[in-house]
Amino acid sequence: MDACRRPGHGVLKGAYVRCVHAAAVPLRAIGVLDRLQRAPRDSLRFWLGSQFAIYDAAQLAKLDVPWWTLPAIARVERWIAARGGDVRVFEYGAGASTAWLARRCRHVTSVEHDAGFFEAIGPLLARANVALRLVEPQRGSAAPRTRSGRRGYADCDFSAYVDAIGTERYDLIVIDGRARSACLARACAQLAPGGLIVFDNSERSRYAAALDALAGRVQRCRGWAPALPYRSETSLIHLPQEVHG
Repeated sequence: MDACRRPGHGVLKGAYVRCVHAAAVPLRAIGVLDRLQRAPRDSLRFWLGSQFAIYDAAQLAKLDVPWWTLPAIARVERWIAARGGDVRVFEYGAGASTAWLARRCRHVTSVEHDAGFFEAIGPLLARANVALRLVEPQRGSAAPRTRSGRRGYADCDFSAYVDAIGTERYDLIVIDGRARSACLARACAQLAPGGLIVFDNSERSRYAAALDALAGRVQRCRGWAPALPYRSETSLIHLPQEVHG
């Protein structure tokens, strides 16, 4: 879900976000919003309260949730807890999820492509166990080697962004930024044995081919997500030993 960044394209979307943020002010003043947001995370009350944090990474971080579906959040949290938090994470797309992971895992390396969002999110993610990196796309390319299917990025090459994972192995790799199909290919190569890949917004048609290639290894977690007024899907990918090389 693009790491909980600004609304971007869409006049209606922008208007909706502004209205929701404005409505949050009086609801918080009379205590209603705080009561909703303190409800159990798997409850309808919590989901309703989280809607007022839409496109607000700082507020989502306060709620201590990433912008994935609630079923996926629960499964990933159990997976991390079963390892006692001794988990090294690489994340494509910084945001509220980075803060959530940093509270639970040994170390998080997060790469972000948007310079403005990188600057805005920096103070929120200033933690000893977080390495936040900016890797912008190369713009002005007539034939990008690594494309993003997102509108507005047709002339952008995301090769350096995808390759930012390097040659290290990670226990948990989160894909929630740009050029996700290419990121998935690199994640499969860099995942440590027994590791887990989290692929957000897996319902989008442009990711179908990449996910279908991993048939039988993809656990699709469809459901409601914090700060999102419709159902979405986050997929969890477990790879057999031979895939890692």
